[in-house]
Amino acid sequence: EVQLEESGGGSVQVGGSLRLSCTCSGYRCSTYDMGWFRHAPGKEHEEIAVREGIAVIKSDGSTGYASSVKGRFTISKDNAMNTLHLQMNSLKPEDTAMYYCAADPILPVKISMWNGRPLESWGQGTQVTVS
Repeated sequence: EVQLEESGGGSVQVGGSLRLSCTCSGYRCSTYDMGWFRHAPGKEHEEIAVREGIAVIKSDGSTGYASSVKGRFTISKDNAMNTLHLQMNSLKPEDTAMYYCAADPILPVKISMWNGRPLESWGQGTQVTVS
């Protein structure tokens, strides 16, 4: 089992940038795929299955992005620190959401195709507001 904790959210103007971080603790952090998901306003935060998968980094270092963020967001992982990052540039109002990191033995590279199946671990989320 791994434990995840996000940080770095906040409010930013349209066109601005933010960097989210997710600290992973647990001995499987280095072997799990990890990803970022978001939950738009107006949707029940208890409904994990409606979260949008936006970026993934697999244990072999390969990455995948949803079309909605490709070219603007960059996912990376500091393996020495077991920390996942999401660099978000050119932010738009529609990027406003609660952002969650997740870890699982296998995440799809086409992360937008995640079908809502239960994942091994989720963080508590960090709010990003773009206006």
